Amino acid sequence: MEFTRKVLQNGLKLLVVPMKSFESATVMVLVGAGSRYETRKNNGISHFLEHMAFKGTEKRPTAMDIASIIDGVGGEFNAFTGKETTGYYVKSSNSHVELSIDLLSDMLNHSKLDSQELDKERGVIIEEINMYEDTPMRKIGDIYEELLYGDTPLGWDVAGTKQVIKTVTRQDFIDYMGGLYSPHNMTVVVAGGVDVKKAEELVEKYFGSMKRFDTLSYVKVIDGQDKPMVLVKQKKTEQVHVAIGFRTIPLEHPDRYPLDLLAAILGGGMSSRLFHEVREKRGLAYYVRTNSDNYADCGTIASSAGVDPQRVSDAVKVILEQYNLIKQPGNIKAGELKKAKEFLKGHFVLELEDSRSVASFYAHQELLEKNLYTPVEVNQKVDAVTLEDVERVAKKYIVNETLNLAVIGNIENGQELKDLLHL
Repeated sequence: MEFTRKVLQNGLKLLVVPMKSFESATVMVLVGAGSRYETRKNNGISHFLEHMAFKGTEKRPTAMDIASIIDGVGGEFNAFTGKETTGYYVKSSNSHVELSIDLLSDMLNHSKLDSQELDKERGVIIEEINMYEDTPMRKIGDIYEELLYGDTPLGWDVAGTKQVIKTVTRQDFIDYMGGLYSPHNMTVVVAGGVDVKKAEELVEKYFGSMKRFDTLSYVKVIDGQDKPMVLVKQKKTEQVHVAIGFRTIPLEHPDRYPLDLLAAILGGGMSSRLFHEVREKRGLAYYVRTNSDNYADCGTIASSAGVDPQRVSDAVKVILEQYNLIKQPGNIKAGELKKAKEFLKGHFVLELEDSRSVASFYAHQELLEKNLYTPVEVNQKVDAVTLEDVERVAKKYIVNETLNLAVIGNIENGQELKDLLHL
C-alpha cells in the first residue's frame, strides 16, 4: 500500500493513498490539537470544537445543511478528539472526493461558531460526559491516566469538566483555533479509489490559501514515580473495573514493538495469558485485556478488567502474578511469541481493509512521528522482534516502582488493594 507525500507552500502535509480496488474514498484532516494543549480555563474545548465544526459555516449555515449534503451522496462523516490530535473525516463514493475536501475545508476555515448553537451544544456535551461516567468500562482508562499524569493536561479528561463546558465562550473557541489550527499543524490524507494528481490539485485548491502561524506547544510529562500508586473512584456499580499497569516509553522509542508483543501475550486475545487465567480458569471477569499505549513523550502498558465486586482482590492478585511471571527468564516461549506476532499482524491487516482506517494510520504517523512506514514495513518491524527483546522489556518495565492501579466501583477496603501492590 504505497502513498505519495506533498507539503503545500503553507506547510500543510498531504498524503494520497491510492487503493485501486476501492470505489470509496476517505478524506481526513488531522490536527495537532488535543486536550493536552488545554488549560484549566478551557479544558474540554478541543472536543467541544469538534462538535461545533458541524454546526454550520458561512457557506452552509446550519448543521442540517452540512448533514444533508453528506446524506445526499450516501456518505458518512464524523470526528474524534484525543489528547494529542483532533480528526475530521468524510467517507463517500470516490466520485464525491471534491465535495468531501470542500466541506472539510469549509468547516475548518469558516465555521460560524454561532452562539445559539454553542449554547445548545453545551447540553449535548454534558450528556456525553454523563454517558461516559455511566460507562465505567470506558471510563477506567481515564481514571488510570489521571493516576499516571495527575493534575496536568495529559491527566485531564478529554471531554473536559461540566463547569468549563457551561462557561466557555465563542471567543475562547476563536482563540483556541488561533493557537493551533495552522496549516503546518495539519495533515490531510485522501485514501481509497482516487487519482493522485487530481487529489493533490483539489487539496491545493481548497486548503492552499490557509495562512500559517506559530502554534502552541504542550508541557512535557516528567515521570518521577518511585513507588506503587492507587486511585479508587467510588461508584455504585454491579461490576468493579480495574486497570493495572506500568510506565513505559514514548511513541518513537525502539522498545515500542517489543512492548506491543508483550501486551499481546499478556492480554491480546481469547488465548492470551490473562484471558485464560482471569476469565477461563477462575471466572473472575467478563472482559480482560492488555494494551501498550504511547504518547509523544511517555507511555504505559496496562491491563483492564471488569470483575466480580466480591473478588476484586483475587483478580488484582492474579493479574499481578501474571505480570510477575512473564518477566522471569525463560518464561516466554518461542511459540507464544510467534502466535503474538500473527495476532498483531492479522488484526492490523483486517483493520486496514477500510479506507478510513488507512487514512487514520497514515495521518497519525505524519503528524506524530518522524518517519512514515507502509503497513508492510510495520509488519516487518513486528517480525524483527526477538524473544530476547520481549524478555528484556518485560524485565525493564515491569517494576514495582512504576506500578499503578486504578479502580472504579463500590470499594470498602482500599487498603487491601494497596497491600497487594508488590512484585
